[in-house]
Amino acid sequence: MFLRKISGIFPAGFGLRLSQKFIFLLFLSGFITLCFGTLFLLPDTSKFKRIFLSSAHNQNVEKLHSYAGKKMSKKTVEDQKSIIHNSQHEKWKSKDKFNMDVPSLGVKANNNDKADKEEVFINKEHIIAQKDQLKSTFDFETFRKNLKYPPMGSEHEPKDIEMQEKRKKVKEMMMFAWNSYKQFAWGENELRPLTKDGHFGSLFGGLKGATIVDALDTLFTMGLKEEFDEAQKWIETSLDLNVNGEASLFEVNIRYIGGLLSAYFLSGKEVFRDKAIGLGNKLLPAFSTPTGIPRGIINLGNGLTWSWGWASAGSSILAEFGTLHLEFVQLSELSGNTIFTEKVNGIRKLLSKIEKPHGLYPNYFSPVSGNWVQHHVSLGGLGDSFYEYLIKSWLMSARQDNEAKNMYYNALEAIETHLIRKSPGGLTYIAEWRGGILDHKMGHLTCFTAGMFALGARDAPAQKRDHYMELAAEIANTCHESYARTDTSTCCFQKMIYFH
Repeated sequence: MFLRKISGIFPAGFGLRLSQKFIFLLFLSGFITLCFGTLFLLPDTSKFKRIFLSSAHNQNVEKLHSYAGKKMSKKTVEDQKSIIHNSQHEKWKSKDKFNMDVPSLGVKANNNDKADKEEVFINKEHIIAQKDQLKSTFDFETFRKNLKYPPMGSEHEPKDIEMQEKRKKVKEMMMFAWNSYKQFAWGENELRPLTKDGHFGSLFGGLKGATIVDALDTLFTMGLKEEFDEAQKWIETSLDLNVNGEASLFEVNIRYIGGLLSAYFLSGKEVFRDKAIGLGNKLLPAFSTPTGIPRGIINLGNGLTWSWGWASAGSSILAEFGTLHLEFVQLSELSGNTIFTEKVNGIRKLLSKIEKPHGLYPNYFSPVSGNWVQHHVSLGGLGDSFYEYLIKSWLMSARQDNEAKNMYYNALEAIETHLIRKSPGGLTYIAEWRGGILDHKMGHLTCFTAGMFALGARDAPAQKRDHYMELAAEIANTCHESYARTDTSTCCFQKMIYFH
């Protein structure tokens, strides 16, 4: 229409030439946009982003070599550069050697001992893991006998009728979720409830079945044996660790390794232990930084690591590198390989010694310089589970990990002094701290602190125990009010609560 309106102003034939040029340029623009979009949306985007990000990554490599040069000879540094450039990777490459290949589960072989000579499956991952176990003294049966409480709890139903009904309802809802996932998205990472199909996602580096692994402990503790066995079979035959994609170190640890370890300690099934150790080995290159603080993303195929693009100045995130300790300590116990514990203890030692603004832990930390990048403190997203893992490390160590205990209670003192406030309406909240200025809002994720304060109250100094329980109740009440006061016609809950 626009071309038709202007055609009368110009000589005959001009509109046709303009129209042809316009169509050609439009086609060319669309083609270029499609090409660039394809490069950045393909599964293994790191292969293509290097074309456009090489300059920035070359600077990062130079920073690493500059740091390494302080401790290594010139020849060693040049060897490191050669390794990186020869492999044609611009991202951070570990100076250590890690075997990223894990023999896949389900390799067929003939069993001559059976009369019918049927084909059976040999679990090669189990064989590999057994080599790691040579120095391990962990015995599952001894562990099970020494448990103070059985994993399944009491075998008898509670006498309280209301409690029976609640338990029954919770179990029904779990079965509804599980059966829906099984029907519409079995083997995928997530179920999309509206479109009723599976979603692969981009956080797990090509690993599949995140929902299956994450649900194992719930299935077991609810006594859903048939469903648990079904999940175990899928893991034995279909959970392939030999993938080549970009994964979140944090998500793979808490979903997969955490889920597999929980399933092993509940059931004693070796397949869960073997898979957890195999996957743990694939995460180790992420720790090969000048400070030992791991980066947030790792390619599970080649071991290259880098930080999130949105993280300031290539920072690592407190809630991510601070949420590895529980799983990695258990990996060392089950494998006999101390490297897992050494890696997370290195993080702990560094955080314990480094200067902290007013005793607070900012959310952004440079894995290269070893300094805080931004003085932004939050007990919600970016910071939350770091504090959770401190108190749980103390408890899971049979109250022997005094370093974790001291770090937790010292942090709690600083949080109460600088972040915890009460609104004009009487609601207790935990504000965010930005370079000395309080931001009077509390993120939805911060609501977990109510449970954390209650969990740690028992081991607090005697004069603080009741106080922390009261504080936990106040935070829980604030979060309850945030739900109760939400306009449900527009939203189901508020992700951020603002106080004035």
